[in-house]
Amino acid sequence: MALSHESPGAGCAPGRSPQGAERTATALPDTENRPAPEETPRRAPGPTEATPPAEAPEATEATAPGPGPGTGTAPDPDHPAKPAAGDRRGRRGRKALLLTLALVATLVLLALVSAGTGAYRIPTADVLASAQHRLGLGGAPLDRVGESVLWNVRLPRVVLALLVGASLGCAGALMQGVFGNPLAEPGVIGISAGAAVGAVAAIGLGLSFFGNWTITVCAFVAGLITVSSVYLLSRNGGKTEVVTLILTGIAVNAFAGALIGLFVFFADSGQVNQITFWQLGSLAQATWPKVLAVLPCAVAGLLVAPFYARRLDLLSLGERPARHLGIDVERLRLALILVVALLTAAAVAVAGVITFIGLLVPHLLRMANGPGHRFLVPGSALAGAVVLVAGDLAARTLAQPAELPLGVLTALIGSPFFFWLLRRTRRKQGGWA
Repeated sequence: MALSHESPGAGCAPGRSPQGAERTATALPDTENRPAPEETPRRAPGPTEATPPAEAPEATEATAPGPGPGTGTAPDPDHPAKPAAGDRRGRRGRKALLLTLALVATLVLLALVSAGTGAYRIPTADVLASAQHRLGLGGAPLDRVGESVLWNVRLPRVVLALLVGASLGCAGALMQGVFGNPLAEPGVIGISAGAAVGAVAAIGLGLSFFGNWTITVCAFVAGLITVSSVYLLSRNGGKTEVVTLILTGIAVNAFAGALIGLFVFFADSGQVNQITFWQLGSLAQATWPKVLAVLPCAVAGLLVAPFYARRLDLLSLGERPARHLGIDVERLRLALILVVALLTAAAVAVAGVITFIGLLVPHLLRMANGPGHRFLVPGSALAGAVVLVAGDLAARTLAQPAELPLGVLTALIGSPFFFWLLRRTRRKQGGWA
């Protein structure tokens, strides 16, 4: 028993090993060898006690950012800080506003130039003076020929180009948003081909039950029937798959092309010329009654479309995330297809088949300001109007006194641009596979 009192662990706390006691002793501060202060000693704060307020500034100074990279909040030249999300949204909003103002200014300028350019030239100042006179804001009227040319020939054509271009551009943006495919356009699901069948049937059969509006009414009704048929044929189990919808539209386009060829085969020479010129697209027959025919459909579709912009942004995340966020994808798709049918059928009914407007205009705006639909949908309407007013001006002035078909001109310009766009996208993605 005496040996147990002389063991090395005699001074340790009960239950501790000698090695544990040594580690504890070395971990504790050496307070016995520290010199005592002259004043009343202050007890050091324990591990659970707060630091005295007087020492807080010293701790703040100790953590101040140094000149080296990665210390504190000092800027690192090798790793620049990314702009905040709010700043990015603010810059994008300002850019969208500037683009909108530029499109509006360009559209007004083109409309004035187009109204005064042609075989009978009218200066822009006279166009403005005549418009002010008609609105009762002063100004002065033109001579009898000038007034007739301006108000009965030029302005109906300019207004019709504006409405048709805005309708096709907005319809293209909606189609690409609904299908989630940048190659989608109103012709994909057969709306343009169906409207063409209606117009060609009215011409080939010599229908005239609506007078001058017969071709327009037949084209519009045939376009709506076509898109309804495509939608019903592509439904399965209460749902509509995008791939099935596109493939059904391709089949309907082929069938509509066969019907148009059949009507052309049985038509006489005068009807063939009318059908051919109408299929190529033109605004040469623009009148105020045709403007009134397309105006209600175009205005209704253009006013309704921006209200779906936020839901299109959510749909761009994918169908399943959109459903989790409360979006009824099927109802949204049906509503937007009806809006696209309204816009496209009305445009084709009065202007014929005009291609590439709904395909290229949304691409250009995405390249300029990103994929957000709050700007893309109304911006596509403005840009489509700009493109078609400019295209119509070129179509009737490049080969005077002849007039180029508007649909041919847009295809000649749009096809190379679309080819460049495909190559650019493929190069950025490293291929399609």
